Amino acid sequence: MKVATFNINNVNKRLPNLLAWLRAAKPDAVCLQELKAEQHRFPERALRDAGYGCAWVGEKNWNGVAILARKGEPVVTRTSLPGDPKDRQSRYIEAAVKGILVACVYAPNGNPKPGPKFDYKLAWMQRLHRHTAKLLKSGAPVIIAGDFNVAPTPLDIYPTKSWNKDALVQPEPRAAYAKLIKQGWTDAIRALHPDERVYTFWTYWRERYERDHGLRLDHLLLNEQLAKRLKKAGVDRDIRGEEGASDHAPAWIVLK
Repeated sequence: MKVATFNINNVNKRLPNLLAWLRAAKPDAVCLQELKAEQHRFPERALRDAGYGCAWVGEKNWNGVAILARKGEPVVTRTSLPGDPKDRQSRYIEAAVKGILVACVYAPNGNPKPGPKFDYKLAWMQRLHRHTAKLLKSGAPVIIAGDFNVAPTPLDIYPTKSWNKDALVQPEPRAAYAKLIKQGWTDAIRALHPDERVYTFWTYWRERYERDHGLRLDHLLLNEQLAKRLKKAGVDRDIRGEEGASDHAPAWIVLK
């Protein structure tokens, strides 16, 4: 079974890129983030024509998450992250796909720091940690996949000082991510590529992609059941270089 996560950065604008990648990569389950589309503007018909059942939570202009299932239907179990009923941002959806519970996350960016957006980022990560503890206790095979907006270690960003003040690399978000790993989750890409600089995001400016000045922000976390089944993990880097591409590339795993 192949599971992927892809920050599409506007699902309607990048729809041709998304459909071409789905045809080529044939993932069985896909987590999408940053849809930038209201609920009624999600391209459900085009994706169903491509062979994918869909579940999504849209939001006008920003955010938005979706789960796709190849030749099947995601069985939705949750459409928001618990812990703050006042939080209306579309950043979490959870569904069963082919016998696995899939959680799709789009964590807050957190910039600028300090400020309310950074505080919201940390509070959101705390809520995620509380919920993932319950997922671990559920007994189900679980994967948490998405754009965590954290480069967990210096290995996950190209050698530079230009990002030093950015929320993506601050000690607090890195500690929150490390807390997830300590809780019992396996970072799939890092597990199979422990010493490699693997990136999933390159900004559009200053030829960052062409120079491979990237960051690893998109992660796939597995509970113990799925970690034992992990066979392959990687990033479809070339997708970022296509015309009209998202600034992220799809990250994926293959499970036995």
